[in-house]
Amino acid sequence: MTRSTFVSADAAELAFVERSGFVESRHIGSAVVLDPDGSPLISLGAPDAPVFTRSSLKPLQAIAAMSLAEQVTGTWAALATASHKCEAGHAEAVAGMLESAGLSVDDLRCPSAHPADGAFRRSLQEAGTGDPTSRLYFNCSGKHAAFLMAATALGAETATYLEPAHPVQARIAEVVEAFAGETPAALGTDGCGAPVFALSLTGLARGIGRVVRLGCTDADPGTTSATEPFASFTPAARTLMGAVFAEPWAIEGHGRPNSMVIDRLGIFAKGGAEGVIVMATKSGYSVALKCLDGSSRATGLVALTLLRKAGAIPDISDELLGEVIAEITEPVTGGIDSEGRTAVVGQVNVGEDIARIR
Repeated sequence: MTRSTFVSADAAELAFVERSGFVESRHIGSAVVLDPDGSPLISLGAPDAPVFTRSSLKPLQAIAAMSLAEQVTGTWAALATASHKCEAGHAEAVAGMLESAGLSVDDLRCPSAHPADGAFRRSLQEAGTGDPTSRLYFNCSGKHAAFLMAATALGAETATYLEPAHPVQARIAEVVEAFAGETPAALGTDGCGAPVFALSLTGLARGIGRVVRLGCTDADPGTTSATEPFASFTPAARTLMGAVFAEPWAIEGHGRPNSMVIDRLGIFAKGGAEGVIVMATKSGYSVALKCLDGSSRATGLVALTLLRKAGAIPDISDELLGEVIAEITEPVTGGIDSEGRTAVVGQVNVGEDIARIR
């Protein structure tokens, strides 16, 4: 029997696309908003059904690696949780991570890719390297470099660092369960080759909310107890969040959606493939959602709207929130205007199931 996430009959309408006054597409899915204690404030669809967390899991993978390799700090810590677009700074930082462990690009076990950042790719082409591809340029290379640094710190085998039984992956499994507060429903292989866990959206939101609250020095420690299984990872969480909020460009890239939300709104954001995203405030409110069709077109819009409706971001003005949402949500375009610019003929809107929340 094939295992599965939730089905369309269990989903809510998260967003719809309007073009020229006509509703062209609808995105259905599930979502949940939790308060800092982990209690649900908003639930839509089937937030307790398992989903593959994809790159939204990276903060927990990073904390596990950092707990084993104390030299993963600063920009390197931010790269450990990044899905970067490979600007020159990303490539330089990942190369430095590998060099610090006495390793090279050949030790990475992620796929090769072109730099997604056009400026960096053109600079390499102009330098005479042709059309460059490298494992260094893959969006998860920072995470893989952190895994390798952790393996080296342990004196463990580096060639097999992606195997689920490897000590680094075993630590990641421990961290995931401790922060999410649940046993993963399934284990799969992510696009980068690393193990990826299926968690409920509630577990994902709980885990990342705990990371951000634990890691932010201005957060109220609240009910976090030293006896909680995740409390021992506080130093790594503080290092990670300090790095992310100091250098938000490292998470994705200058002007990219996740980096912009972190930089302009002070909200941690980490999107993943197949329509998954998680966000959390420094005080520990969190939101996680999945679009069932795998599209990420509306995920930032929906996540920020849900945080607003839950009362989780009272210090952010409607004007600033609207500006950021507009920047991270692709417009619906068609043809050109009277001045020859791309014309906007519609927009992505939150769905009816969200709009009716008061």
